[in-house]
Amino acid sequence: MLTLLSVRAGGAPLPTRVLTGPNVKWSNSRSLRIWSGEFPDFIPKQVEKIKDSYARKLASRIERLPVNLSNRCVMSSCVKPKEQTEANPVVLLHGFDSSCLEWRYTFPMLEEAGLETWAVDILGWGFSDLERLPSCDVASKRDHLYQLWSTYIKRPMVLVGPSLGSAIAIDFSVKYPEAVNRLVLIDASVYAEGTGNLATLPKAVAYAGVYLLKSLPLRLYATSLAFNGLPLSTCIDWTNIGRLHCLLPWWEDATVNFMISGGYNVVAQIENVKQKTLIIWGEEDQIIDYKLGMIPNCGHIPHVEKPDAVSRLIAEFVRSDQSQSANFDSVSTISVPV
Repeated sequence: MLTLLSVRAGGAPLPTRVLTGPNVKWSNSRSLRIWSGEFPDFIPKQVEKIKDSYARKLASRIERLPVNLSNRCVMSSCVKPKEQTEANPVVLLHGFDSSCLEWRYTFPMLEEAGLETWAVDILGWGFSDLERLPSCDVASKRDHLYQLWSTYIKRPMVLVGPSLGSAIAIDFSVKYPEAVNRLVLIDASVYAEGTGNLATLPKAVAYAGVYLLKSLPLRLYATSLAFNGLPLSTCIDWTNIGRLHCLLPWWEDATVNFMISGGYNVVAQIENVKQKTLIIWGEEDQIIDYKLGMIPNCGHIPHVEKPDAVSRLIAEFVRSDQSQSANFDSVSTISVPV
């Protein structure tokens, strides 16, 4: 049975970290070393144009790990935790056609809260090496995540999925319940029944549509819809972050492969979810309407726009079944220029 916890962002103010242009200023006593600009060589060179220091910092930590699928090994991109603990790790997926850079603000907060945190690129998106393209359908994405989990994580995890990532999380938790301790679903558009008519498009038309999806104007427009009142300069920078993985040479093939495969349809699976589940939603979501939004003044991607609230909710939820009381003052907040 799926248990939904309606938890609103709130509580006492937390120590604040202020984002000011390319530099980060801390209000607490610890200092932050701004990363010098050396990226892994598999990240597209356009990463150098990104100004957001949190995105640059997280990009510097992306690495590729070998993950064995049924007929090949995929060098899979992710951000590993600095250290592993005995507690249930938090594993962050991303939304449709995105990458682990989606977690640039929330990831460091969860680490500071003392949680073992992973950010994983879903097969077909992100920065994995797909030169020898595997199938990127639902079954392959599920198997890829399971093989990564069974090879490197090996303990029941708190699986966090935003947008389409919530469908991936539900599908995975039903198929492999032993791997998932709890679920956190953010802007959970899990009622979409697959890719619909897109699955029937001729390949030439599908590739034309995917090419348009990659375009800067369309991405810029989508970013403006996804966030609540974003200034143009920030909107452009966040657009460049969001489309960075699209510049890899196999992105079009992987995306078309997923689209014509039919996508995720998890409506019938929801009743089979056994894990306790937290739902987080942006109150001002302009893409998916949800009248009982949990985070005020927030759009479609709360973990980017309101990472302080999302981090606090996840940390509280993860620790809610532990006997010891959690020290939530260890979760800092970021003031993003909006």
